[in-house]
Amino acid sequence: VQLVESGGGLVQPGGSLRLSCAASGFTFSKYRMSWYRQAPGKERELVATINRSGSMTNYGDSVKGRFTISRDNAKNTVYLQMNSLKPDDTAVYYCQASDDGYVYWGQGTQVTVSS
Repeated sequence: VQLVESGGGLVQPGGSLRLSCAASGFTFSKYRMSWYRQAPGKERELVATINRSGSMTNYGDSVKGRFTISRDNAKNTVYLQMNSLKPDDTAVYYCQASDDGYVYWGQGTQVTVSS
């Protein structure tokens, strides 16, 4: 099982980034997919979740209206479009796959929002 995040980097406040998470080694379409983030000295927090088909999404309060999660089951990939980025969005972003007690994590990608 592998989850590989990409797309992180340094961006100015107000800018945008699109994260990708490529999955392999399991049946991607059968798993709920989520993005989490962890800032230095803080607990890991849920950013967004999408169900198996992509028809339902849920967001953390701090990112509602700015971030969009989506998935492409044909490409085994989940995305996180991040707009209107703020310095408080600086964190390592992790991809997670979950289903009936099975949980897989990616290695994370750093997002830094700074001028």
